Amino acid sequence: MTEFMEEYGGDCPLSKPHNNSTGDTNHEPKLASRTTGGEISPYQPRPPSIPRLSKSTKSVSLEDAMRNRRLRNSQGSLSDPTETGSSTDSLKEDQEVLAPGRFAVGAEEQASNARPRSAVTTGSPVFRDRGGSLSEHERRPRSQPIDHADHPGRSAKVRLSPVQPTGPLPALERSFASATLRAANRIDGDCLDLAMLTREKLGERLHRNLSDSRLLENMGSDSASVTSIRSGYSVLNPIRPQDVRNRSFLEGSVLGSSALLGAEELDRHFPDRRVGVYVATWNMQGEKGLPTNLDDLLLPTDSELAQEFYIIGVQEGCPDRREWETRLQETLGPYYVTLYAASHGVLYLTVFVRRDLIWFCSDVEHATVTTRIISQIKTKGAVGLAFIFFGTSFLFITSHFTSGDAKVYERVLDYNKIIEALALPKSLPDTNPYRSTPSDVTTRFDQVFWFGDFNFRLSKERSDVETLMNHTAGGDMGSLLEHDQLSKEMKDGSIFKGFQEAQIHFLPTYKFDIGSDIYDTTSKQRTPSYTDRILYRTRQADDIRVVKYTSCSNIKTSDHRPVIGVFQVKLRPGRDNIPLGAGQFDRSLYLEGIRRRITRDLKRREAMKNHSSSAICAIS
Repeated sequence: MTEFMEEYGGDCPLSKPHNNSTGDTNHEPKLASRTTGGEISPYQPRPPSIPRLSKSTKSVSLEDAMRNRRLRNSQGSLSDPTETGSSTDSLKEDQEVLAPGRFAVGAEEQASNARPRSAVTTGSPVFRDRGGSLSEHERRPRSQPIDHADHPGRSAKVRLSPVQPTGPLPALERSFASATLRAANRIDGDCLDLAMLTREKLGERLHRNLSDSRLLENMGSDSASVTSIRSGYSVLNPIRPQDVRNRSFLEGSVLGSSALLGAEELDRHFPDRRVGVYVATWNMQGEKGLPTNLDDLLLPTDSELAQEFYIIGVQEGCPDRREWETRLQETLGPYYVTLYAASHGVLYLTVFVRRDLIWFCSDVEHATVTTRIISQIKTKGAVGLAFIFFGTSFLFITSHFTSGDAKVYERVLDYNKIIEALALPKSLPDTNPYRSTPSDVTTRFDQVFWFGDFNFRLSKERSDVETLMNHTAGGDMGSLLEHDQLSKEMKDGSIFKGFQEAQIHFLPTYKFDIGSDIYDTTSKQRTPSYTDRILYRTRQADDIRVVKYTSCSNIKTSDHRPVIGVFQVKLRPGRDNIPLGAGQFDRSLYLEGIRRRITRDLKRREAMKNHSSSAICAIS
């Protein structure tokens, strides 16, 4: 190594000026062999391939040497396949040259090296020739490691080509790229740095079942980053061929961890294992005319997020049930499909589910019960729907009890008849048979929602009720509920055993003059009451959390106000022995609802366009 550097440093014209006094006009590097201890070294280094200097040039600067090397690389790479001149090859060659112990430098040679070295000989190895002399140096024995203390001009770190920036790059802390990476980790649990991201969030659960708007909430307004995350977004798990061989996705493995409805799939879609359920009940009073807009019923403006399930129960429904269901589909739009719809006379019950979650729903079963003496009369009774989502069984019941201020006992009889006669489940497995009771259908399911027009009244004169309503402040309806018949019967345990109801902070929903907010002004002067209710029951405590419980005061086409409830329901993993519904839904209803939605939007845009054009003409 010393001979190599001394030969370049001592005799190379780049480092040592020519001695004109000797009269030597030959500027070629000298190839005299060196001796150590009186012996001639068998190795004679070759000079680097550098351009021949002119006679008038006394010295070559470092910048000129760098420029010559770039020119040589760019020209040689076109003809020589080994000379590519790329930064990757430069890095590899630099690493080979600077590898520890590659060149041996003897102590005697270091001591005899008294001549000053130029910047070319002590700088980066990229200035050395990559020809045969370099490979000969590499074949030398690794006797001693290089002592960097004796070579202050040589860096111990591997350096890239001089064309690269020498200073450190600025740190990327909150760039668009890093935001894209963070958002991608929130979705894909298979990322290697997911654990690190979780620790940064201090244990915060990652929600991978969010919509695109939620996924992009922490990102900047950069179109490239938005396109990048959307292209990388996926919730699909890889499936191995062995899994496909060993399992049937309808009736197969009963291992909860590897099942299609098991814990792994559940945690992927619902990290907190809770699903949103939106329940609405409304007595339509049999009116043929429907509201022009159902957004206030299903998509209220005070709700931050839409829910996964929408369950709508109707009493005294409109004559055209299909029209009603189409209007619901038009309002919810393409994100939701009709999981099932059932009816019992003028009682309608419809269940909508998010389109991408329908694969985890079982077959849906329904049953009906009439509470009239004559079974053909179906104005009073109940209709129930049952299904299993992952490993949690659901039961939804909408009912219409006997009307009348004083007919409390008849309403209790209606309840008892329904829980005994509602034949559910039929073929669905009972998720917890040890806690089921044959005489009560509500004990056979994990989560039960019962809603409808129960017709329980306020046992108070109308004038007194109006006085109490005028003195309610801050949504405190405790003074009114003290006279509520349903609350009294539930405390006595005669009805809705094991059920709960959220706190009521809205005014009575019965009975109004149609199209106004004024209570009954007819000759009957009916007392305002809480006839429309939503109750729930769960097998495990705190499995159902109430998010919202209120009435919809903007829909005034009936003498009843709709009542809505939003809940977060606990989910549990399932097994492959649950008969899945195979993604079945009402396709014709879906297409008709979407067609109407598109037509409505086109008409709205056309109206806005005509309005703007007419306004311009009027101004001009």
